[in-house]
Amino acid sequence: MSTSFTPAEAHHAIELLASRSLIRLVTEIDDNGAIPPRRLAGTLSDLSTHQLRSATDTARAHGLVRVAPGAGLELTDSGMELADLYDAVARWARRHSVPTAVCEFSSRIRHVLGLLAPSLTTGNNDRPSRPDTRPISAEAEAGLACPRTLLIQWLVGNPQVARAEPERAA
Repeated sequence: MSTSFTPAEAHHAIELLASRSLIRLVTEIDDNGAIPPRRLAGTLSDLSTHQLRSATDTARAHGLVRVAPGAGLELTDSGMELADLYDAVARWARRHSVPTAVCEFSSRIRHVLGLLAPSLTTGNNDRPSRPDTRPISAEAEAGLACPRTLLIQWLVGNPQVARAEPERAA
């Protein structure tokens, strides 16, 4: 896939998508359903109040979650697609023990998104790895094509994530 982003857009998108608190929020709702607002802190007790507020504000601003009356915070279609992307990225990472054989789910996603970041910009489409990371095998690099394609497709369908400031709903 030849779609590429400016370095600033790629950096912003990866920084946003690799946010540990956003990963936790999206995957928790994906795994367990809507979260009533009063239960957010208890459900995601490993996140501070500031991290929770930042994650929910970011997710709402980018159209990843919405408040469903009577149910609470739930994923939008874009949020469900992001959860699927996170799952695909984590599966690749587990299969190839990246960054290590045993690590936290969000750490896997963050690491792989970092590997994919250079391939999002013009002229780097075939360069998935960063020079500051442990080299991956040729087989692992070839397998990274699927998560890269899914990421690019998701970003093309959700261009607001690459922008520095999301468009506000009128």
